[in-house]
Amino acid sequence: MIVNEAKVEVMPIPKKKSQTWSRVWSFRHAYLFMLPAVIWYLVFSYYPMYGVLIAFKDFKYNLGIMGSPWEGLRYFKQFLNDSSFYSVLKNTLSISGLKLLFGFPAPLVLALMLNAVMRSKIKRIFQTISYLPHFVSWVVVVTLMQKILSPNVGLVNDIREKMGLDSIFFMGMPSLFYPLVITSDIWKGIGWGSIIYLAALTNIDPHLYEAAEMDGAGRWSKLFKITLPTLVPTIGILLIFSLSGILNAGFDQIWLMQTPATLSVSEILDTYVLKTGIQQGQFAYSTAIGLFKSAISLILIITVNKIAKKVSDVSLW
Repeated sequence: MIVNEAKVEVMPIPKKKSQTWSRVWSFRHAYLFMLPAVIWYLVFSYYPMYGVLIAFKDFKYNLGIMGSPWEGLRYFKQFLNDSSFYSVLKNTLSISGLKLLFGFPAPLVLALMLNAVMRSKIKRIFQTISYLPHFVSWVVVVTLMQKILSPNVGLVNDIREKMGLDSIFFMGMPSLFYPLVITSDIWKGIGWGSIIYLAALTNIDPHLYEAAEMDGAGRWSKLFKITLPTLVPTIGILLIFSLSGILNAGFDQIWLMQTPATLSVSEILDTYVLKTGIQQGQFAYSTAIGLFKSAISLILIITVNKIAKKVSDVSLW
């Protein structure tokens, strides 16, 4: 018996490397579009990380970063044992916590109020007015606050004097520092922060509201049973970002509003780093404090993301 042996041609398996480069080449226009942003992050975000080594060295100008003697965790221990550590950390957490408590829900409330406005022209006017403060720098905002709240020529104190009351130095009172910080922060960011919520509200299917109305649901019932549950993923993501950045109390705002009279309640990590690093010349010590803050922020964002993922389906990764 004769068996015909058929020849089987084996196709060469393409190399994975060549496949990758062919895909990169096919999307070359997208990568070229991303190139400026990548270069910006490499130059201004990743390359400066080389300077983090200063936190572990006794930095000397004449020796440079690599030539300076190694000190290990000396400056981290020094900061933890510093008498200012607890007060600075307390002020940072207090300001950030109050901003999170009062400032986080403010854009959501504004977005819901704007969404309830039926006339589009009025809605656009209020949106524009609420967005404008975001584009005003903190220098201008704090200057306006100082002029309005000035004990000599301020509008508020002029009204108080006409009412027979004494003038108050608002910007120099520790008891009023936190209220001024929170209210000015909300005023400046509430409009810009509402954009994300307004965008999420436009994705809600209008048929859900129509079906709810047919079932006899009122305005509040639709809010709590349709609108807010739909916004939960957006709220969750923004909350994760806010909690992870709880050590960022707002350097620009605090630095400009800070006075010698309010130093006990206004000294935060960022201002403390600037004073120790630039004004006192303790570069290694201030770098260690900044690295400590960054490490805590990284731990927070990972922890909060894991908790959010277990509690709900909302997470960053």
